[in-house]
Amino acid sequence: MLPGSSLQVSIGQHSTAGRKAFNQDSFGAYLPKEPELSNKGIVLAVADGISTSTVSQIASDTAVKSFLADYYCTSEAWSVPHAALQVLKACHNWLYAQNRNGPFSSDPDKGYVCTFSALILKQRHAHLLHVGDSRIYLLRHQQLEQLTRDHRLWRGSSSFLSQALGSGAVLEPDYQSMALQQGDLFLLATDGLFEVLPASELIRLLGSEADLSLLALQLTEAALAAGSKDNITLQLVRIDGLPAENNLPLCLDQHLALPPLLQQGDMLDGLQVIRAIQQSSRSHVYLMQDKTTEQLLVLKAPSIDLAEQPDYLERLMREEWIAKRVTSNHVVRPASINKPRTALYTLFEYVEGQTLKQWQLDHPTPTLEQVRSIIEQLGKGLQALHRSEILHQDIRPDNLIITPQGIVKIIDFGAARLAGLQADDEVAGDIPGTALYTAPEYFLGVAGSERSDLYSLAVLTYQLLSGRYPYGADVARAKSIKAQRKLRYQSVFNKNSELPIWLDLTLEKALQVDPNKRYQALSEFLYDLRHPNAEFQKPLSLIERHPLWFWQCLCVGQALIILWLIAARS
Repeated sequence: MLPGSSLQVSIGQHSTAGRKAFNQDSFGAYLPKEPELSNKGIVLAVADGISTSTVSQIASDTAVKSFLADYYCTSEAWSVPHAALQVLKACHNWLYAQNRNGPFSSDPDKGYVCTFSALILKQRHAHLLHVGDSRIYLLRHQQLEQLTRDHRLWRGSSSFLSQALGSGAVLEPDYQSMALQQGDLFLLATDGLFEVLPASELIRLLGSEADLSLLALQLTEAALAAGSKDNITLQLVRIDGLPAENNLPLCLDQHLALPPLLQQGDMLDGLQVIRAIQQSSRSHVYLMQDKTTEQLLVLKAPSIDLAEQPDYLERLMREEWIAKRVTSNHVVRPASINKPRTALYTLFEYVEGQTLKQWQLDHPTPTLEQVRSIIEQLGKGLQALHRSEILHQDIRPDNLIITPQGIVKIIDFGAARLAGLQADDEVAGDIPGTALYTAPEYFLGVAGSERSDLYSLAVLTYQLLSGRYPYGADVARAKSIKAQRKLRYQSVFNKNSELPIWLDLTLEKALQVDPNKRYQALSEFLYDLRHPNAEFQKPLSLIERHPLWFWQCLCVGQALIILWLIAARS
């Protein structure tokens, strides 16, 4: 077959529990269409749950599914190894957290642990990632080579895994890359296959059948006949055609430069600058038009001054990954173009409308119903993020857009945190978000939770209704538990307030300094914004209902008593 415009492969796969009661293996493959095929490549992955655990099948299934889904959500500007290692590390940290915080903390070998091997075929190269003792082989010119090494330590006649997903705080997966040749045949397999079939038998079988699906079944049957007592899972992929060298797009595995400051009319990767939306010391945001599709897009590029800050650049490029994981009408969508990127930037859909900050200037005294509508829509967006295990951490008016149709969208993920990558992002003294909207626990150096986003949403509700903040600026200065205990919630009411009394109690609960005393779910808070909670139906005292009026009357009364006493003495 002559070189074509894109990579061409054949795939076969099979998995069976074998002689065991249930199958702890998992496998998956994804063959995308262009331009994703050239930009991200083809992925195959296999995982093997350890036999000492009754839940390791969940670990292997989670590892394969999350790797396949998340890898294609990563930025096109990331290299294959960088994107793949980030995704694999996130999966490992998540599994490890389940073991550490769950019933398997004292015996992780009974928890969410599995081996993992992945093969990524992009353009004319193969990329391999490996943890544990599943294997990847290559048959080339009738020579079989084991490309991965077993992460296994032997003590006498017994052995144990030295590395596995979900086991241990630190993950150090093996990675390698190699040039592809037409006719290469890769085999990904769990130990139920290769422990009973010697290399000579594998070579004979691999050359006996052209139909890879049938070949996968024949290999499985051969392993069972040879006495395999374990689960058997294998994947086969043959390179049928390679893209011609002159058809390859710019290799994104190389370091991309930061784009220069752009002016109206400038071109970048087929996109023309319409105007600058925002310029700051950290980033430059532009309204762009794709000259091929005429679609309007928003390009966000890092400031040139931050070119030597890899942590910041990493977080910026992660914004696309985060957005791609979420499907919600209230979360901005990432965008893509049919051209390789020549510079480092993120690309999102353009949402016509105004920021909530501008909307507030136009509506200084919004009605309760207007506020409810905004908060309920934002709540749906946050719930979508939380379902994908993402904390936003920076809910504030500047990061929200209201369209002419009244739809509210979250548009910025600069402070967002993805589950499994928290430890890498922790920086001493680094408080995510904006102080007036940031949950108190962040100022203690405690990691945030979904209740932290709930707090920020409640602050926004309070501010929309009153123009004030529940603790003023004091919350940012309270950096110890002792200081935070002195914080006092200020009622949302003022002397002209017509808000229902129970609404203030709803906000007070959502804005508790201690996250354990807040609502435990966003849905509870959103429901209570419209429905009086029976918990709050106890009658309020005069000072609770009208605190300002109460103290004004008390002062007037005291003054009258003093005047009366003075008059009585004279």
